[in-house]
Amino acid sequence: MAPSKKAGKKAAGSVAKPAKTGPGIVAKADWKEGFKKKQSGVSDMTLLTTISNESINENLQKRWTNGEIYTYIGSVLISVNPFRDLGIYTDAVLASYRGKNRLEVPPHVYSIAESAYYNMRAYKENQCVIISGESGAGKTEAAKRIMQYIAAVSEGQDSRIKEVKDMVLATNPLLESFGCAKTLRNNNSSRHGKYLEIMFNDRAEPVGAQITNYLLEKACSLVRLRTYTYTYFHILTKGRVVGQITNERNFHIFYQFTKGATEDQKEMFGVQGPEAYAYTSRSECLEVPGIDDVEDFHETIKAMQIIGLTEQEQTEIFRMLAIILWLGNMQFEEMEDGNAKIEDSGVTDFIAYLTETDSALVNKVMTTKVMETQRGGRRGSVYDVPLNPAQASAGRDALSKAIYNNLFEWIVSRVNISMKARAKTAQLIGVLDIYGFEIFQNNSFEQLCINYVNEKLQQIFIELTLKTEQEEYVREQIKWTPINYFNNKIVCDLIEERRPPGIFAALNDACAIAHADPAAADDSFIQRLAPLSSNPHFESRGGQFLVKHYAGDVMYTISGMTDKNKDSLVKDILDLMAGSGNAFLKTLFSDRPDPNSKKRPPTAGDKIKASAGALVDNLMKAQPSYIRTIKPNENRSATEYNSKSILHQIKYLGLQENIRVRRAGFAYRNTFEKMVERFYLLSPNTSYAGEYIWQGDPKSGCEQILKDTGIARDEWQLGVTKAFIKNPETLFALETMRDRYWHNMAARIQRAWRNYMRYKNEAAARIQRFWKNNKEKLAYAQVRDYGHQVLAGRKERRRYSLLSYRRFAGDYLDIPNSPLGETLMSACNLQASEKVLFSARIQLLVSKLGRSSKPSPRYLIITEKVLYIVVNTAKDGNTQITLDRKVTLSSIRNVAMSNLRDDWVVLNLVGMSEEGDPVLSLSFKTEMVACIMRLTHGQTTLVIGPQIEYSKKKDKKQMITFKKDETIPRDDVYKSHVVAVPSGEPPDSLSRPAAKRRAVPPRPITQGKLLRAGGPTGPKTTAPRAQPKPQVLPGHSAIHATNAPSSVAASNITSNPSPLRGQTTSATTRSVPLPKRTTAAAPPPAPPPPPPPIREPTPEPQNPTYKVLYEFVGQEGEMSLAKDDVVELVQKEENGWWLVRLGSQEGWAPSNYLELVPPKPKLPPPPPLSRRPPPPAPAAAAIRRTVGSEPNEAESNLRPSSTYSSAPAISPKPKPAIPAKVGAGSGGPPKIPGRPNVPTLPSRNAGPSKIATSNASSGGGTMQMDLAAVLAKRAQRLEE
Repeated sequence: MAPSKKAGKKAAGSVAKPAKTGPGIVAKADWKEGFKKKQSGVSDMTLLTTISNESINENLQKRWTNGEIYTYIGSVLISVNPFRDLGIYTDAVLASYRGKNRLEVPPHVYSIAESAYYNMRAYKENQCVIISGESGAGKTEAAKRIMQYIAAVSEGQDSRIKEVKDMVLATNPLLESFGCAKTLRNNNSSRHGKYLEIMFNDRAEPVGAQITNYLLEKACSLVRLRTYTYTYFHILTKGRVVGQITNERNFHIFYQFTKGATEDQKEMFGVQGPEAYAYTSRSECLEVPGIDDVEDFHETIKAMQIIGLTEQEQTEIFRMLAIILWLGNMQFEEMEDGNAKIEDSGVTDFIAYLTETDSALVNKVMTTKVMETQRGGRRGSVYDVPLNPAQASAGRDALSKAIYNNLFEWIVSRVNISMKARAKTAQLIGVLDIYGFEIFQNNSFEQLCINYVNEKLQQIFIELTLKTEQEEYVREQIKWTPINYFNNKIVCDLIEERRPPGIFAALNDACAIAHADPAAADDSFIQRLAPLSSNPHFESRGGQFLVKHYAGDVMYTISGMTDKNKDSLVKDILDLMAGSGNAFLKTLFSDRPDPNSKKRPPTAGDKIKASAGALVDNLMKAQPSYIRTIKPNENRSATEYNSKSILHQIKYLGLQENIRVRRAGFAYRNTFEKMVERFYLLSPNTSYAGEYIWQGDPKSGCEQILKDTGIARDEWQLGVTKAFIKNPETLFALETMRDRYWHNMAARIQRAWRNYMRYKNEAAARIQRFWKNNKEKLAYAQVRDYGHQVLAGRKERRRYSLLSYRRFAGDYLDIPNSPLGETLMSACNLQASEKVLFSARIQLLVSKLGRSSKPSPRYLIITEKVLYIVVNTAKDGNTQITLDRKVTLSSIRNVAMSNLRDDWVVLNLVGMSEEGDPVLSLSFKTEMVACIMRLTHGQTTLVIGPQIEYSKKKDKKQMITFKKDETIPRDDVYKSHVVAVPSGEPPDSLSRPAAKRRAVPPRPITQGKLLRAGGPTGPKTTAPRAQPKPQVLPGHSAIHATNAPSSVAASNITSNPSPLRGQTTSATTRSVPLPKRTTAAAPPPAPPPPPPPIREPTPEPQNPTYKVLYEFVGQEGEMSLAKDDVVELVQKEENGWWLVRLGSQEGWAPSNYLELVPPKPKLPPPPPLSRRPPPPAPAAAAIRRTVGSEPNEAESNLRPSSTYSSAPAISPKPKPAIPAKVGAGSGGPPKIPGRPNVPTLPSRNAGPSKIATSNASSGGGTMQMDLAAVLAKRAQRLEE
């Protein structure tokens, strides 16, 4: 049984619509149902209404006629040979059975193979497939398909594993060639039994194989049905190798070799056509429809190569075949004295050449026999006794059969050596393909052996499916209805028993007593069979005896049985083979009995009995699967269905009893320990997180599992040591639930993985954000620092140039990627390989005839060697971009700049130029100068002063003067070689440090089945479930513990994360204590009259409020603020970021953008009644903040800078410009009621920073101070 991993699942893409239910709603009929293939009969005959041989036959006939040759009886597969190709063994069909149980797909031999392979992997038990049936019923084909399926679906693509698979498949054509032949009933009849064991490692990968051979046919079988009683009795005692009846053939290999031999082989072995040899032409059947001997010979050679037979070994095999063929052509003639003489001495000479023996010795051995007399146990005289032609022919045929039999056994042994297990074997799957039951008109020793083996196989079937099953039900105290059946053990004992002697024992005794005379031995055998007459299944009838087999009564002929049972060659022939110069031939006869040994050599009966016993032992160690093959007719017709013949096969195969037992019994059983080990995952009472936690005994655990899975009580029973499941559908349901458990666990792991990936991606995003915000510290900061070094503190700076996020991007026009850039490249004739290092929009000072110079817009492009100036002109309503000027960097002598904060740059060129020196105005002047200095490797000098000299024309020098003018609102103004510019930042100013971003905690996962609401950092609403202690699985000695992290330990780790929006923060975590609401004080004891009640003060805001000094545009998690907004403080952090509230919104804001709004003065607490109340406190001094000038756009984004050492540290954010303020007056800082006065800070500690005056009337020279903020922070610090 193969429980499916996909049971109950629909194919991808097919989504079932929910069925409408309710009263009066009937599902609409589907018109497509009329076009679906109708099933013929029932696919499982346990569902038959009437159980009889006739109803079984009728069901099989319906299905066979409709092309459905496979039918189930429970897990037993019934196969009826179709004698035609139905197209049911394609790769697509094979793939459709992979991973499916037998209920999901139609009956097929692939389903049996899938069941065996799956059960081996799932239950770690050996499996075997027993194929039985008559000759021609399809046993060999079924065995081939099973091996094909297992090789296709088994795991592993390693070269050694693939080699084993190829070898297993290659054994089929090789052993078919040497072990199969055409008979009247079957064109590819197996004349030997084969048990193939495929070995697997613990990963279900094939690592080796082994073949066991059983009884290669040594005697030709007569026609199999009693209707042919009149034919071919005279060749009964001859083997298939040496003779066949008409329309039958020798083994396939002889016809393949004689037709397909190469020229070298023909020359070496004298090979001719099959018609030239007596052993292949006697039956007058050289060709068989549907068989291509030449093509099959090539397949045989290929199989030999795959298995690993060397060229020398192949040559020796074909030499043995040639010896056999030429021995058949050794004919004898009778001389006058009646003795035999070889007709053609040339044949004898060629046989001697092939066997590498002496020709005269071959002639002597084939025509005479050495006899030795004994007298009183002592050795007597030795005589050469001539043979007559019949005796000589018999000796020749015996040698031919011995060579072929030994050759076949050598091939099997050699195949086993090649397929030896490459690794440790964990389990195996066996496939038994053996000849079927044979009933002929005249049956001899060979039929007795074949039918005995079939009796043993039937006994296994009875033991495992009938007798053992019923005995187990009784032993396990299971309630069921007993079934009567025929137990064939009495027949097996009749044949094999030693005491009282059975047929084989009587045959051995007869051979031992009268070994010299075959006729006397046969008479002795008849006498020794007399005591067996008391057995109801045996009848003695003179020269014959009858055995009542399970498949029918068979009459055996005694004549010749004892001689066949000896199974030995005469001493002369053995000596001839031992003296051969061919090592391979000597190897075939190396197992020669010791003539001096007093122990009787084993007979053929002993060998087949031992082989059958070993086969039974191997099969009993594995879990069997059965394929019962049926032959529909004797004519190999695809349309003829012989009901009489099939009814006979149904009867002796015991299909009716099998159905009854299957319907009355239980389909599956296993020990409690195995059941718990397999299915404990299905119950929450027996498993936790994949661990076994049941503390009771295995029986109670098994019962708990079956209850928790919802299996109906009548579907299972518990015995003494095992659990029994009635229907396979129930087992399939358990397996499906187990598979779904793993699928659910996989889904949970996937959810956990996705959660992990969310955290990982969020962490990666934080790293990326950090990198984006701070990467100027690496590359950009280095370039910007180089620009500071070039200026060397000689030039006032613009505030924009000192912003922390000011980056030297270089190519501001995006030359390679933008449409404008493509036009500029075309105008400058730049190649794609030329890298643009700097580009920007500039103003070029252009002189006009009769007028003063005037700035004109241009584009500036700098590559590694050239500086380009491009102009955009308008002509006739169209714009045109052309190259205005091209300057090589090596021609720039120096770069001139002023010491003020203007944007003008002069490029003083080497030599005289008609166009003069370029005078440029651009915002990114420092970056441009740094780029030129870097490209020229410092050869260009930088000149900085209050005036700049440049060449206006070739011989005309001109001076540009720079002066400060605070009335200029922004940038600078050029007029008549005078540039007026406002004051800038000090020359020694450096770039502001990067703003410190607030750490964004990972967002907790609040959804999903695995995590509780609140996420990993949220409050624990319920106590975690206590993890049960893992228990030892039944049958195991130790727990395979997993090192899982302890959730309890994790819960003990406390953390103090930053509060999120909407969370309440306790007062102890804040930097400033919250104002407390004043309540009425309890009056102490005092003399009357009691004091009047004191009025409650007006409630004040719970949190302090702050005024926004500068506009702030926030990012994710930050609050955008407008200037002069008043916000309420929620929480302070040490990193310079405060959580503030504006209306109903909360967010983070930089603390140095906020100014404390002084709280309203409040009355001191009432003094004790015994003391005089102090006078009221003076009102707080008014703090006025006068704005001197409105900051420009660039300044509005900067941070304030502190002028006092006691001011809080500046958070690394962009520094806003601070407008000039008027001092608070000479009265000093205001006093806060109830607190000591804050000492006035001396003005000399204002700090080194000076603020330039805006103009003469604006109170120039005012100190950059914010006394209100300083006093507020000082007051807070004192309160703490």
